[in-house]
Amino acid sequence: KLCGYLNKLGIKGPIKTWKSRWFFYDENKCHLLYYRTAQDINPLGSIDIASASFDCKVENGEGVFEIRTPSRVFTLKAISKQATMYWLQQLQMRRWEFCNAQSRFPVGSSQLVNEPLAGRTSRCRVYVIDNEDFLPPVKTPTEVVGLKAASLPAPQTCTALQNISLKHPWTEIQNTVHNICGSKQLWGNNGNIFSFSEFQEHPENPDEEQEAKEGILEDGRMESRLNWVRKAKWMNSGFPGLPEELPKERNPMDKVSVLQQQILTLTEEVKSQKELVKLLHKALEAAQQEKRVSSMYLTAAEDKDRLELVRHKVRQIADLTGRLEALEQEKKELEQLLTLRDSHIQELKEHVQLLMEKNHAKQEVIMALTEQMARELSDPLQETNTITAETLYKQQEEIEHLKDDIEAYKTQNQFLNSEIHQVTRLWTSVAENEKALLMKCACLQARNCQMESKYLMVLRKLQEAMPGLPSSHAELVRNLIQEALQWEVKEGAEEALSFELTSALCPSSEYDEYGFMTVPDYEVEDWKLLAKIQALEIKSNNLRSQEVVEKPLRDRWNSVGELSPSAELKSLIRSGIPVEHRQRVWRWIVSRHCSHLPDHYQQLLRQSKSTEHPACRQIELDLPRTLTNNKHFSSPTSQLIPKLRRVLLAFSWHNPAIGYCQGLNRLAAVALLVLEDEESAFWCLVHIVENLMPADYYSDTLITSQVDQRVFKDFLSEKLPRLMAHFEQYRIDASLITFNWFLVVFVDSLVSDILLRVWDAFLYEGTKVIFRYALAIFKYNEEEILRIHDSVEIYQYLRFFTRMIMDGRKLMNIAFNDLNPFPMKLLRNRRSMHREELEAELCELEQIKAAYVKERAEQGP
Repeated sequence: KLCGYLNKLGIKGPIKTWKSRWFFYDENKCHLLYYRTAQDINPLGSIDIASASFDCKVENGEGVFEIRTPSRVFTLKAISKQATMYWLQQLQMRRWEFCNAQSRFPVGSSQLVNEPLAGRTSRCRVYVIDNEDFLPPVKTPTEVVGLKAASLPAPQTCTALQNISLKHPWTEIQNTVHNICGSKQLWGNNGNIFSFSEFQEHPENPDEEQEAKEGILEDGRMESRLNWVRKAKWMNSGFPGLPEELPKERNPMDKVSVLQQQILTLTEEVKSQKELVKLLHKALEAAQQEKRVSSMYLTAAEDKDRLELVRHKVRQIADLTGRLEALEQEKKELEQLLTLRDSHIQELKEHVQLLMEKNHAKQEVIMALTEQMARELSDPLQETNTITAETLYKQQEEIEHLKDDIEAYKTQNQFLNSEIHQVTRLWTSVAENEKALLMKCACLQARNCQMESKYLMVLRKLQEAMPGLPSSHAELVRNLIQEALQWEVKEGAEEALSFELTSALCPSSEYDEYGFMTVPDYEVEDWKLLAKIQALEIKSNNLRSQEVVEKPLRDRWNSVGELSPSAELKSLIRSGIPVEHRQRVWRWIVSRHCSHLPDHYQQLLRQSKSTEHPACRQIELDLPRTLTNNKHFSSPTSQLIPKLRRVLLAFSWHNPAIGYCQGLNRLAAVALLVLEDEESAFWCLVHIVENLMPADYYSDTLITSQVDQRVFKDFLSEKLPRLMAHFEQYRIDASLITFNWFLVVFVDSLVSDILLRVWDAFLYEGTKVIFRYALAIFKYNEEEILRIHDSVEIYQYLRFFTRMIMDGRKLMNIAFNDLNPFPMKLLRNRRSMHREELEAELCELEQIKAAYVKERAEQGP
């Protein structure tokens, strides 16, 4: 039990007094209750430890510490420094234990309250081990802390009245009456909140039991040698340690070192024996060689053979004599060189002796000057040294005080480091829980959006069936629709989310980051409900995909350094570029394919100012019709209209073969929204028209655009045969819908978030991306189209069905996974084939036209 007497600072106006209080820790609520005495039954108050922080300041005095709660600061004082550190450390551990239990179990759970003490103690021990680097564990001062202290008399103040709490008179009266009436029964089983059964069962020597427990605890740990040394230091400073473990550890270590030394000695001896064996082997070989020669001499049959052996020996002797003479000559040379070296060394010694004598002379001069200076300054030094014994005593006393202050500040620093460490860990745990709650809220928001969307879809079906409903039912449906249209896209509950979450998960206004409207403003009354459904679906998809898809994707992009072409970068771009990286990546893509000529754009602007281009009038007509759903182009006074005008005029002068074609205004507008700088937008437009799109795509005849429509029709038949058969059955010409998709790369067809992801891949890979996404759009809505069996209704559905695509991730998977394989070589071959066919058809039409004109001319007026 954490309990004991502490002095509590009471402040009443200008009067400050210390009052003795009995403090008891309630582990169920993590509150520190305080009473006037240990025998009282009703507390005077409590301190919430779970939300508190602790502090001990040296300047406040020995034993004083503070407990800071959000509403109040409690100043307490213990009887000694050891008791102070024990209280602080125990309160830290209890706070850690309670906060961990709260994060593990829901509030109010009986499992938290009834958790076994052993489990909580084990978690406490884990915290102590983790916290030892900051503050070593303090030994329990059993004489002033614990149930044993409750049996001791309360510390007395100057007067009995001074210790009474004037703020809680009723509680004081209750406790006094209770003490008077049942003082003999308070220590029983039912009279007091404290139980002394544990204390009575304690052994006579609690210190020995504490040491045994600590020994068991320490034996169970797998500690490093650093911890052993640290514990030895704590033993010398009064903390629990392992006094017998280190000597036991040293004896085996000494034995090991002795054995290692013996091993080294034996190894050296073995090496020397091996060298001796090698020398003996060489001597033996020489003796055997001599023996063989002698044997040959003795076994020679004729004198001639013996004479030849003798001559051989003579030659060997002469050779050895010559080698000996050479070695003697070399010896003489080395002796002469040694003599020269000895003479040089002698000269160096004489030079060193000379330098030493000079140095000695200089030292004598320095000593003489020092003695002279000392004689001259003897009088002031004598005056300075006439300090009285009393002054010296005061200085020594001040030094001792300073040492005590240093020790106190060290202890304070250790405790504050421990407090910062624990509070940081608690804050991290709370932040993780908050993040989990925010994501749970986001999931609930997504589910709510889905429910609202389904409700609106039901209303829309009822709206379509209104002509066949009774008047009362039709009126009810109209009222429900009007009420639904007045809902705000952003619900009030979202305001509780953090700014980061709301900005990332759901639209914070009616416009997105690039100025596109989040809720389309349809003029047709029947379509306004459809716009509301679209906004809810987009919001729901964003909420659901944020943590699972968008955050990991953003982390991957944040780790990308310098951009370089690779399969990984291609995959990342296909997944979509985050807003904060899109401008940088687009600039890099354009710069790889377009060499920016210095001052070229400015020259084109000057040319457009001096000379009016023939396409200037058409450009002015198209400017107000550009991206009307974007706030940056919605009115003639919008800020990007002048920049768009200059970009289109510069391009018309840059590429006179095309000049200007309707559709280029939308391409340039999207480039301006992302790149912001008009010169960068100009080069992006150049890259699209001259590098990505085939030649003649934006010419007067639009011949390549027509070719792509025929190629797309072939792919549609191959990839989606059921849908193509459905179109042929009801004579639907898909090119009437898709022609504009290809010409402006889906601008004004897809919602802004999906549109920009399409553009990300299109700028990096080229026109193949347009075919992939066009097929994916039909695949996405294939089942809906197949359910329509009227040509007029099919055309009506195809007018707006791209705006109903809200799941960009699903569309991307269809485009780049479900439609594989999609080789570029096949696309080029199909384009070449259909271009030849189209040119032949155009040539035939020209011939028919010429024949018709000629026939009309011959017939006359």
